[in-house]
Amino acid sequence: MAKGKAQTMMRPARCKIYPLARHFFLQYHFRESDDVNVSNRSPVSNPSNPYEPDYDQLSPPPMLGAQRPVPEQNESSRDLLHNSYHGSIGQASFDQGSFGHNSYGVGAFGHYPPDQHGRIPGSPGYEYPEPEYDVEASRLAESRLSVMHRAPTMQEWDQNGEALSVPPDFARGGRPDSTYQEFDVDESWMMRQQQAQVGAGGLGRSKTRKIKLVQGSVLSIDYPVPSAVKNAIEPRYRNGPGSMEEEFTKMRYTAATCDPNDFTLRNGFNLRPRMYNRHTELLIAITYYNEDKVLLARTLHHTMKNIQDIVNLKRSKFWNKGGPAWQKIVVCLVFDGIDKVDKNVFDVLATVGIYQDGVLKKDVNGKETVAHIFEYTSQISVTPDQQLVRPDPDKPHRNLPPVQFIFCLKQKNSKKINSHRWLFNAFGRILNPEVAILIDAGTKPGPRALLSLWEGFYNDRDLGGACGEIHVMLGKGGKMLLNPLVAVQNFEYKISNVLDKPLESAFGYVSVLPGAFSAYRFRAIMGRPLEQYFHGDHTLSKTLGKKGIDGMNIFKKNMFLAEDRILCFELVAKASQKWHLSYIKASKGETDVPEAAAEFIGQRRRWLNGSFAMSLYSLMHFGRMYGSGHNLIRLFFLHIQFVYNLLNVLFSWFSLAAFYLTTTIIMKLVGNPQVLSEYHGWPFGDTATPIVNVLVKYIYIAFLVLQFVLALGNRPKGAQYTYVLSFMVFGLIQLYLLVLTGYLVYRAFTGTPIEEQISFESGQAFFNSFFGGDTGVAGLIIIALITIYGLNYIASFLYLDPWHMFHSFPQYLVLMSTYINILMVYAFNNWHDVSWGTKGSDSAEALPSATIIKDEKGKEAVVEEIEQEQTDIDSKFEKVVWRALAPMSEMMEEQPEKKDVEDSYKSFRTGLVILWLLCNIVLIVFVTTDDFITLGVSKAADVRTPMYFRFLLYATGVLSIVRFIGFLWFIGRTGIMCCISRR
Repeated sequence: MAKGKAQTMMRPARCKIYPLARHFFLQYHFRESDDVNVSNRSPVSNPSNPYEPDYDQLSPPPMLGAQRPVPEQNESSRDLLHNSYHGSIGQASFDQGSFGHNSYGVGAFGHYPPDQHGRIPGSPGYEYPEPEYDVEASRLAESRLSVMHRAPTMQEWDQNGEALSVPPDFARGGRPDSTYQEFDVDESWMMRQQQAQVGAGGLGRSKTRKIKLVQGSVLSIDYPVPSAVKNAIEPRYRNGPGSMEEEFTKMRYTAATCDPNDFTLRNGFNLRPRMYNRHTELLIAITYYNEDKVLLARTLHHTMKNIQDIVNLKRSKFWNKGGPAWQKIVVCLVFDGIDKVDKNVFDVLATVGIYQDGVLKKDVNGKETVAHIFEYTSQISVTPDQQLVRPDPDKPHRNLPPVQFIFCLKQKNSKKINSHRWLFNAFGRILNPEVAILIDAGTKPGPRALLSLWEGFYNDRDLGGACGEIHVMLGKGGKMLLNPLVAVQNFEYKISNVLDKPLESAFGYVSVLPGAFSAYRFRAIMGRPLEQYFHGDHTLSKTLGKKGIDGMNIFKKNMFLAEDRILCFELVAKASQKWHLSYIKASKGETDVPEAAAEFIGQRRRWLNGSFAMSLYSLMHFGRMYGSGHNLIRLFFLHIQFVYNLLNVLFSWFSLAAFYLTTTIIMKLVGNPQVLSEYHGWPFGDTATPIVNVLVKYIYIAFLVLQFVLALGNRPKGAQYTYVLSFMVFGLIQLYLLVLTGYLVYRAFTGTPIEEQISFESGQAFFNSFFGGDTGVAGLIIIALITIYGLNYIASFLYLDPWHMFHSFPQYLVLMSTYINILMVYAFNNWHDVSWGTKGSDSAEALPSATIIKDEKGKEAVVEEIEQEQTDIDSKFEKVVWRALAPMSEMMEEQPEKKDVEDSYKSFRTGLVILWLLCNIVLIVFVTTDDFITLGVSKAADVRTPMYFRFLLYATGVLSIVRFIGFLWFIGRTGIMCCISRR
């Protein structure tokens, strides 16, 4: 590859890296001190240091420039070797690699410092049959030995355990430049699965072992972990109470060939925490689809730091009794299918110790594997910026504790609900946790966030589910707020946390606990809540028949687009139970949001359709609350919430007409001159202003019609520029409207003195003038300003988080109409877009099989497994860590899948859109035309229009006041609970 171009890592070579380079690499990355000069240390085992990997004594490398013996080589490899001695390895291009690929990048492990290009490594310890051995061995050894002294030092941490900065030398050469090119990652990963089956040293040198199957059908194997991983465990944990040696030295792999419901003890399946007779208090589940390794590391690392917060508690009535705290916590990663996984993620997991290449079995004796389950207890972590974190013996109080991991890799993509079925029905029933916390990959739990969630359940025995505050990731210095879409979503998230969630928490029914960051009491959701929830799992469609996803109508299918809401409603309405839901302010999580218009529209389609369908479902099935165990006080507040939700649904249904009426009527009030009142057209004068307003009105209608055309015929990604233009046009119209509204308010208070509009002679006179508006509209405007704007500011300041009102609220005001005119139009026009089904796995087809044979006596079923030497495992681990710590490369754009939609779904969609448009058109006509005079409805439209706006403002004000009252109750209750809560 030419110098100056982007560098990519080569594919894994078949050759075995010699022990000297391996020792220097692992000694550096898993050392206990930052001030050790690696290049000067003797490569021998150090019994006094339990953290240093144990290796056989190795000979030191020869002096630089020493000639090593060169095996027989072809012309190409001889030329390349000659180039390597003359400092040109960094620019060498390999015509044919170990596996026959076309080219390698600049070194396997990144850039080489210029002053090291002429170095010749020592003699390797093994022989290699490949003709390119001389090239590969010299290049790989040189890359390691030359980079070791420039590799990153241990990360610096502040007093809260947060990373302060990335060491400057890390970018220069301590870490490889990038991972494989995107089109090579999957291929390389599949080759490593096949390569491990023949053994690192070839068929002739491979040893085998016979594995006895549990109950003759369950394949469960223990694999040794790399030396660096097992030696990273601190002695106080390795030899501590309740610890088992094999959980630190062996990784357990189970090939589950059954449905999650059949993953039971009776069928021979088991999990290590139960095998060790441990009580699981907290089951933390991280669900993954196709996120990159940075997003996964962000979630995984901060989850481990949250576990550290729990383990380090000094005054706890629960965690410090009945065994070590870390043994009561299990972290379960559930990956939704092999094909969609970013294969770089496997390197991160392998570095932690919870995954190994070459272990997966696509079937056991012809029976297809449904899920691959790995178990290991690790004390190693990888940060989002690819820094390795391991215990430091000099600072034990700051080290991460051991974490019990369960890694479930589903063979096929079968959606998130199926992942939760593995979590609850398979692992949950065996572990029987008290609380299960759900986190999506990419979500970053804040300090003590998981502890705060658990405390909510520990201090309230009737709490069935809870969620924390999710806020938007804004980047360093809030730079992402420069994107209006991010700012709008930030305000939306914040105001929901300030007003909406506290109100619903006061009622006891939080309509949605976000799946990205929520928690449930396991025994509360067992039974009907999970049964109803799992009706959305398409793998059960044949078993459930009409109750399954394939037998549902399009309305119910849309409900499962917001599956979180189903679980919330079913839990609160559970028969004879009094479970309630709550929002916990102290628990905070951070997530990224769509930054492009196309992604934003696609996400909101699912959210809007799912939430609308589930809102109607909860309203229609509210009667089930009477069969629950809630007391009369709780039922009273649930009835208030029922009315509140009903009004919100109605306002949402007519919001298309509401925005159009608001826009056109305000332009008419401000722009049309009034001779009797001496009001002139503003801002362009009596003549030009009405013309401009008419043009704005026609542009508004034209772009609104355009949204229907786009929604019916285009995907957002296929018309992204048109959608961006639509956002800009509606934003400019809304900005113009805000300016006119400000002038209207100014004219209302300056045209007629306020003392003439509002009478203070008596209470009755004040009430009539303030709310009736016979002498002016000052009272109405004051109500609107206080309820729409004032309460948001007051609540945000009381919440001690007002900044979104300054840096995000203005953008929200400008783009507010797009939520209806673009997002809701697209969502309703794609109501039919519900796709389910199992995708096959091309990657799984390349996995090896496990064939059952009889043992020597011909009685018991066994599987013959290749047994790798510890040196082979450690050699492979070097490459794994270098790949895991490599910076991320650009991701290729995911190709959309083609979907087949039934005609009946489209017909339902058409009817829904027609009904929606018809209702909104009728409202517009009713308010703005005089054609209803003959029916005796009213004398004229100019009378109905003020009545409509007065009703709209009063209703909005009442809902805002209800939200504010709920917020005040929540703040007061939270303050009291902070004083009396237990741990």
